[in-house]
Amino acid sequence: MAKVTIIGGHGKIALLLAELLSARGDRVASLIRNPEHAADVTAAGAAPTVLDVENASEQQIADAIAGSDAVVFSAGAGGGSPARTYAVDRDAAIRSIHAAQAAGVQRYVMVSYLGAGPDHGVPEDDSFFPYAESKAAADTALRASTLDWTILMPGRLTSDPASGRIDPAAIRSADNPGTSRANVAQVAAAVLQDTGTVGKDIPFTDGDVPIADALA
Repeated sequence: MAKVTIIGGHGKIALLLAELLSARGDRVASLIRNPEHAADVTAAGAAPTVLDVENASEQQIADAIAGSDAVVFSAGAGGGSPARTYAVDRDAAIRSIHAAQAAGVQRYVMVSYLGAGPDHGVPEDDSFFPYAESKAAADTALRASTLDWTILMPGRLTSDPASGRIDPAAIRSADNPGTSRANVAQVAAAVLQDTGTVGKDIPFTDGDVPIADALA
């Protein structure tokens, strides 16, 4: 049984992941900004902790995740202002990486997106640009850390039900089939138990390959 802390615990992927992890016997803690979301988190099987990571210090995040076996970063500004996108998706993410190192939490899983990276190719006048820049910076910081990291890179997110099958050869394109949040949660749960995914980017969309086979 592992203790997993999810940062951004009220997100759709995070709630699905909490259900999966708690069902298999893991202890799940979820960091949330809004105390009104605590009931939803509890219903998903996780213990809520109210912490606004956008404004929390590295030490406050380290204190919140101390004692965990793994951290999953699934927080995001959700398409808010560019300033808030940088504050959450870049700055808070990087602080959480440093906090994990400070707290001795070695395993770290980042939820990013398909096509993320310094060469993301998103033009500056595109509304997606702040998010692309933020994820490029956070992912780069994670790869440079001493943590046992895995970066999940799903395609366009959908609300389709879980199929348990993905396309691990997916590339970013306008016509890719998208990725159900439920499948992202299943992939996250799987990589937490698979040390073979340490130090790897995992790009994927929905597809035909069972998740275990795709990760292998």
